[in-house]
Amino acid sequence: MAINYHSNELEQYILDHIDPEEEILYELNRKTHLHILRPRMLSGHLQGKILRMICTMIKPVQVLEIGTYTGYSSICMAQTLPDNGFIDTIEIDDEIVPFTQSFFDKSGYSHKIKIHVGDAMDIIPTLNKKYDLIFMDGDKRQYPQYYKQVYDLLKPGGYILADNILWDGKIIEPVDINDTYTQGILEFNQMVREDNRVEKVIFPFRDGIFIIRKK
Repeated sequence: MAINYHSNELEQYILDHIDPEEEILYELNRKTHLHILRPRMLSGHLQGKILRMICTMIKPVQVLEIGTYTGYSSICMAQTLPDNGFIDTIEIDDEIVPFTQSFFDKSGYSHKIKIHVGDAMDIIPTLNKKYDLIFMDGDKRQYPQYYKQVYDLLKPGGYILADNILWDGKIIEPVDINDTYTQGILEFNQMVREDNRVEKVIFPFRDGIFIIRKK
């Protein structure tokens, strides 16, 4: 029998059996829901713990994040970084940045995180680094372009984590001609499927995460 991973009861069971949310992340979670538009975009406790565990396993030093929002995932990843580790995170919404930066400062990890404000399509070509991990959680319409741009910035053996690639199940439904978000996700998923330069697997958690490893 298939398990409904999206049921509230099952998610609560999972939350009851993992490490508790740290105080700074609990505060960030709560204040995002109180004060910021579209709080559903927040990674949240369970996804944050998964990101942290993945980072603990693969031990990245240089991380690129596309889509900062209020910085929950950034802090979770920063918690695992070595002394020389660093996160470049890109956020297009300049109005949200002061809120996000305030929590980076409170977290004690602001020295490991730099917010680049602007369109990722413009910022990525200016980054003169190689990355061990790239976390894609930006504009879903741009996922195919992000993938093309960041591939050469990823070290061999490095990982891309692409969030929301199941897109509330819309990827298996008829797609409206005006639904550019679902079209972007579908194009990206097919692009990764056909790319023999990488190993890939879809993790069917929440809205789906594509785990991609560069050979």
